[in-house]
Amino acid sequence: MDPERKQSSSPSLSMMTDQSKDDFVNFAVDERNSQSSVVDEINTSPTDPSLRSYRSRSPPPDFSNAIGGLPTKTVDHNLTLPPLIEDWTKDQVKDWLVIKLRVPKELAQKLYDQELTGAYLASYEKEDLLELGVPPAPAIHILRQVKKFKKQSETFVPATQAAESELNFRDNVEMSRKLDESAENETVSSDSGIQNLSSSVWMLQMTRDVIRVDPTIAESQIDIQTPDNLEAPQRQRPVCQIRPFDKSNSSVFYMENDILPPMAGPSNLIDPVHEYHLLPNVNEASEREILYEFNREVFSFAASCMNSRTNGTIHFGVNVQQAQQHGQVVGQTITSLNKYNEAFESSLGDFFEEKYVNVARLCIRPPNFIQVLHENGTASDKWVIEVDVVPVISQTQNYLFYTKLGITSTEEKECKTFCLFVREGPRSVNIFADTNPRVGQEKLKDLTEKVKNLVSARKAAEENKERCFPQSYQGQRLKQLMTRGRHVLESSLQVIVVTDKCHPDQLEHMDFLKEISLFAVLEFDPESDLNGTCHFYRKDHIANLHYPQMFNTQDCLPTLLGKLNLFKQTSWIFCNGRLNEESEEDMPLISSEWLKRRSGDISKMIGFLCSPDVISKDRLLVILVLHSAVTDLSHPILETFCAIYRTLEGADNMLCICRDSGVFNDWKKLIELRCKEDISSKCIYELSLNEISSTIKQLKEPQTQSSQRYLPSTGSSLVLLTKKAEELFTDLDILSKNECENTEIEKSDSFDEFNKKIEEDFYRGGQVRWWNFHLSEQRGSLPFIKRDKYNELYDLITPVEGYTSSCVMINLFHPPGCGGTTLAMHVLWNLRRKFRCAVVKNNRATNNDIAAQVINLLTYGKQDQPGYTPVLLLVDNWEDVEDLKQCILHVAGERRQQNALMVLILNCERTQFPDESSRSSYVPNIFITNKLSTKEQGLFSEKLQQLKTYHEKPETFYAFMIMTNNFSEAYITNIVSNSLKALDATSRQGRLLSFLALLNTFVNGSYMSLSLCEELLGIRNSLWKRETIDDSMTPYSTLLITFSVEEQGFYQAVRFLHPMIASNCLQIFEQRHQLSLAEVTIDILHSDKLYKSCMGKDFLVQNIQSMLISRHRKEQGDDKDTQFSPLIEKIHNKEGAEKVEELFEKAIGRFDRSATLPQALARYFCLREKDFQAALKWALDARGKNSNSYIADTVGQVYKSQLKKKIEDSEPLTAEALNECLILGSKAAKAFQESQELAKKDETIDPFDLHNRKRTKSYNTSGYVGETEVMMILLDFIKELPLSQSRDRYQTDILLQILKGHHTIRDFHFDHSNAATAQFVDVLECHERFLISLKPRLKEIFSFFENYFTYLRPRSQERVTADDRNKKKLSEHFKQYLKIFSSSEQEKASEKARNPNLSLLQDIQDQRFYLETKRADSFAGLLQCLSDKNVTEMERIFKKWKFIFEKSPKRSVSDTVNFILANIVMHSIKPSSKELKKYEELVDLLNEELQKEGTRSNSTEMYYLSMLLMWPTKDRKLESLSTYKDIATYFRSAKKSFHRRFSHMFPVRTAVAHFFLGKSSRLNRIVSKVVLDQILREESCSDQSGQSCTLNHLWQSGAAWNEPQVKKELLRVKGISENGEISVNYGGNLKIPVRPAYLGDIRSGCSREQISFYLGFTMEGPVAYNIKYLTAQ
Repeated sequence: MDPERKQSSSPSLSMMTDQSKDDFVNFAVDERNSQSSVVDEINTSPTDPSLRSYRSRSPPPDFSNAIGGLPTKTVDHNLTLPPLIEDWTKDQVKDWLVIKLRVPKELAQKLYDQELTGAYLASYEKEDLLELGVPPAPAIHILRQVKKFKKQSETFVPATQAAESELNFRDNVEMSRKLDESAENETVSSDSGIQNLSSSVWMLQMTRDVIRVDPTIAESQIDIQTPDNLEAPQRQRPVCQIRPFDKSNSSVFYMENDILPPMAGPSNLIDPVHEYHLLPNVNEASEREILYEFNREVFSFAASCMNSRTNGTIHFGVNVQQAQQHGQVVGQTITSLNKYNEAFESSLGDFFEEKYVNVARLCIRPPNFIQVLHENGTASDKWVIEVDVVPVISQTQNYLFYTKLGITSTEEKECKTFCLFVREGPRSVNIFADTNPRVGQEKLKDLTEKVKNLVSARKAAEENKERCFPQSYQGQRLKQLMTRGRHVLESSLQVIVVTDKCHPDQLEHMDFLKEISLFAVLEFDPESDLNGTCHFYRKDHIANLHYPQMFNTQDCLPTLLGKLNLFKQTSWIFCNGRLNEESEEDMPLISSEWLKRRSGDISKMIGFLCSPDVISKDRLLVILVLHSAVTDLSHPILETFCAIYRTLEGADNMLCICRDSGVFNDWKKLIELRCKEDISSKCIYELSLNEISSTIKQLKEPQTQSSQRYLPSTGSSLVLLTKKAEELFTDLDILSKNECENTEIEKSDSFDEFNKKIEEDFYRGGQVRWWNFHLSEQRGSLPFIKRDKYNELYDLITPVEGYTSSCVMINLFHPPGCGGTTLAMHVLWNLRRKFRCAVVKNNRATNNDIAAQVINLLTYGKQDQPGYTPVLLLVDNWEDVEDLKQCILHVAGERRQQNALMVLILNCERTQFPDESSRSSYVPNIFITNKLSTKEQGLFSEKLQQLKTYHEKPETFYAFMIMTNNFSEAYITNIVSNSLKALDATSRQGRLLSFLALLNTFVNGSYMSLSLCEELLGIRNSLWKRETIDDSMTPYSTLLITFSVEEQGFYQAVRFLHPMIASNCLQIFEQRHQLSLAEVTIDILHSDKLYKSCMGKDFLVQNIQSMLISRHRKEQGDDKDTQFSPLIEKIHNKEGAEKVEELFEKAIGRFDRSATLPQALARYFCLREKDFQAALKWALDARGKNSNSYIADTVGQVYKSQLKKKIEDSEPLTAEALNECLILGSKAAKAFQESQELAKKDETIDPFDLHNRKRTKSYNTSGYVGETEVMMILLDFIKELPLSQSRDRYQTDILLQILKGHHTIRDFHFDHSNAATAQFVDVLECHERFLISLKPRLKEIFSFFENYFTYLRPRSQERVTADDRNKKKLSEHFKQYLKIFSSSEQEKASEKARNPNLSLLQDIQDQRFYLETKRADSFAGLLQCLSDKNVTEMERIFKKWKFIFEKSPKRSVSDTVNFILANIVMHSIKPSSKELKKYEELVDLLNEELQKEGTRSNSTEMYYLSMLLMWPTKDRKLESLSTYKDIATYFRSAKKSFHRRFSHMFPVRTAVAHFFLGKSSRLNRIVSKVVLDQILREESCSDQSGQSCTLNHLWQSGAAWNEPQVKKELLRVKGISENGEISVNYGGNLKIPVRPAYLGDIRSGCSREQISFYLGFTMEGPVAYNIKYLTAQ
């Protein structure tokens, strides 16, 4: 090569580290100036191409003061801060704000109190700071400084790295002295085999050779740069991990722009040398040329390694250029991997001598293809090809390996030439490259001698390597970390996994994820759901795909847990987006962008997931699975680890699984740098993923469920219930046909212990399990005790005559703690082969969710085959079983058979009076009491003897013993008294017992989480060694039981064995320790530990509030109605009002956001203390916190009670007292009116019942009742005003005329000389507007209730009792109203005398008043006449309406409508009446009104009549009416107007059908429901079966439609069912929509079917009953 050319190709190079970058602006000037680049020219000559010694260089700059991983100090303030703002503590944030930003100390302290750490500050925006109370100006200043600091932090290099870099750099300078000063003019293989390597590349390679492949050097990120780019240095990427040598199936990925270690020469012959190449792309060369280039480079490199006896790897797709790009992963585009393999195999013989081909084949490994990922973690279409060379001495021996390379001559003919390649430094050189043969021969001679030494060295190195495998104990470490030192991996342990992209070859070894309780996976592979770990997991399990931002909502904890199905199904959280996501917001990001845009969401999400409220720390394990090396301080997985580390306050709960030791070393150093902790003891890095997976699977607890679970199906067949399918039933515990059979636990050595514990837990008072029934059926065991009511319940579920309804309800009423639920589960167990049995395990699930899962269970395993195996569903004390039934019918699929049983709901309902509840229930039911029969007592005694055989102290199985002793109070008192003999009530044990006793006594189903109990007892458990609650609570632990809770996550909880034991314990505290109920309650309110983050905290807080505010109600199964909670009632009776007030005030202080507590205190002051000022204060406080109808009603009640008290105390009455009374009355009326408006927007639950387990929906009408009561009080009060001394009838009549609005106050004649009367009149005049509004408002309210009770009925039977109570109360008020406003004969005569022309109007008014007295003056009132009035009364009412209709000078629409209805009602009661209008006349009247009003009127009643009178018929007269063509439009108008008036009541009430379509014509075809009821009563009386059914039951069950007389009366209408809707076609375009009365009567699936049904008429529109599909008839 031309020497001049060679020299010119050798530019000056510079050596530079990251510390030469610009420093932070906040640091000292001398520190910035100390950072200078090191530039040294390297001169070469044609005769001496060696690299100049490093001794000639200037010493490296001193970076000891550079900013890095060590804390930094500002010069002016001496403030020490970590370099990353996310790592700042709240103290450091405060100091930074005060010292650096000069924020006022008060503001900084406020943020400090808000727990503001650096991690939070880094993720805040302006709005967040403003919400925390930071003024706008400081907020903007703070955020700008944060942004500035973070921008500077992005360019920092840790000082520790700088120091290490400097030391290693100096070491390598010393090493460079040993390098040969001269280098031969030798060539690397090329197209010609003799192309010269440029000096610049040679110098780069020699420099890389000096700096050995070393983790410390890798961290130093030394960069060789040209002077051109010194001005704008860029941060260097860390050196990444190379695939483990000679591992063909290693799970490795490279990422674009990753930097591989620099190429280096041979070291110890075992550590591989590396060489990088870039093959031409398809645009630069043909595929044949590319493959030839690949083979030539591979075999040249391989020969050099074999001749040098050193291991080596050649990499294709890696940049070999100088400076920053050297070692950079670029990747090769490969069209076919197989072609490379084929070319490799077929070309061995072309490059090596025949006799050495087999040796070469054994030493040269086939190509490895490693996929290159984009920087955001997604897969690219590029690969790195790597070929390993392993010249084992047994194969290479002392051979020399020549290669044959093709050379193109000047005539462009290819010929072969022999080359002999060896490794010298970081390159391969051909010793025959020199054109002088003599030189080649000398080199060959030297090499021959050198090989002898290399053979010996290689042999020694291989032998040494075999001896260097130390014994590994990481398998044992893995077991310890997974099990926390126990023998097995407990199923209650919740696992969070953090993982990156897994190589496809390793996915099968991630199967251990399928065997653990996988709570959540934090996934950093954006393609995981397509072809990664998520896709692999979802083949067998359900996993919901989530994003971090989904966890950062304002939803409360229970809502968020339910919404995301946490604990029920695995949450797979894509922490860096998903590739197949359309939204740009959720696309993958590179690390730098991820830190800016997603790290905040990750921190918040981890704060939620690792919160003690969600998972107790001792039940949590976080596993990090690192498939690839993490080398960058800004890596998202490292940020995630740090967030978890902060949240869990250390790494005790963590386990890191690293792919190999290289990944581990990088990880360890980063953790030491960020967290100052050695993570080694938490890491597994010497085991393969296969070994790890197998070890973890072997640690599992023996399974207590069958591996294959089957469900019964039609024709005595079975269906396999897969694990994945079962996970979809999140709210159901499914009982399989082969439950508890062929399980792992039965074959385990621990089965006897398991058997004993199952039995002990149940008989001590725990929930019965399916295993209890299974074990009782085994040989040698007594059968499970069969209660007396067992057969009755069994027969009720499986009646001989079958079922007439597709969804059936059965109630089992029982007192708490008497075995009601156990009885129900016993029946389910024995019916598991006949039904698909399931128990609702989540009492917070919605009815819609449960219904969907029940129907899925019904249809599981079925396709198009007919018939289903019914579902037997057990619900425990469900809130609204009727609504659940309707939801089940609503979601029932089209595949069911018509009239076949689908679902049978067995509801276990707790009640203090089961016998009364049974009698009042319209649903088929049985009940049990807390008294055993003689037979049952005998069975319990026999069981006790058996328990004594297997258990040491069965007498401590107190729940069982209580029943054995027939619930004896004396027995319970005795065991509690003896157990608590030595109790110190002030000790921790005493406090815990008092808390539990109070909660379990006054709140059914209450408990405290185990972790909270341990906290209260002072148990400080490490993760490895546990002190149990039984140990700490001995000897009182026999009264308590620990059990599992699954409602808001999975955790352990503690309660008393039996409610009666809890109640007796409370008595012991009161009597023996003088600890009152109030003191225990206040202690609970004062105990801060109860309200800190812990599992089940929300439920505990709810129970504490419930204990204070939930009233008892008979209609809900309680023993009596109470004004306040039973606890408050007891404290009031025993300890007085002061304690109650103190208790409420402390509770309000503790639960300062609660509105119901101040509301309850307001009611207490009002009802018990008559302190209305205090009551009003607390009522208004409650309204300020939450304005709903119930609280507004309380405000009104306070004013009302104060009004009544004021009237009582106003004797003698003064004008001032009258004024105060009217003001109070006006305020009360306004409050009640506010309640009425709010009721339309309310949730349908009374806040005082919010914490009850049983909550019935209701529409709050208390505002109407309250306003009525206030007005009646005022009317009675005003009527008795002393306006004259005589107080005669005349005065009363005048006052009534004023109240009716007929006269003004000024028309009242009184004695002006009487000052007191004048003052009264003045007061009345001031309130005149309010006074004259009383009568119309009362009339409006009575009308409202008439419509409310007549047009609508409750959806749940439980509300019928409340309706009856309100009806009775309103009836009394109405009588009083009539009495007050009835006109005297004197008043009527006076009115007629004054105005003779008013005589007719007065008569009409008299008729109206009569109708009003009979509650027949309205449409709703006339409908009530159907059932309330006899013939005589109805005739009189009809005559009154006829008089009004005929005599009124100007008829209103309502008068006409009411008159038409009066005809229909009269016809229904007395069809033969001659006073009735003809059908045609009524139709004409209605037609006239319809034409006047059109289709947009609010007169629902007018449209309702159009249905009754104009329902399509063959009557020609109707067809001639103009309105008949639009009749369907009028029917729709009925629905629209009804919805406008009553839609806010639909959640709790439904429209009533008063009439049905009969078979006759004209008015005879309008059949009243009253008539049908009478038919059913007569049929029931004549029934010979002896079974009497209530009318309600006949209608609800559908049996009424099968009565012959009912069928005879009613017409079955034919219609069409389509898309879940019903319509009736009457020819032409007349298509009338009809609503199904029961949603389950209609099949879904958009099937168009012909149906028939009975037609009922409600105010909402026509309704279809008893729907039948004509194809099934």
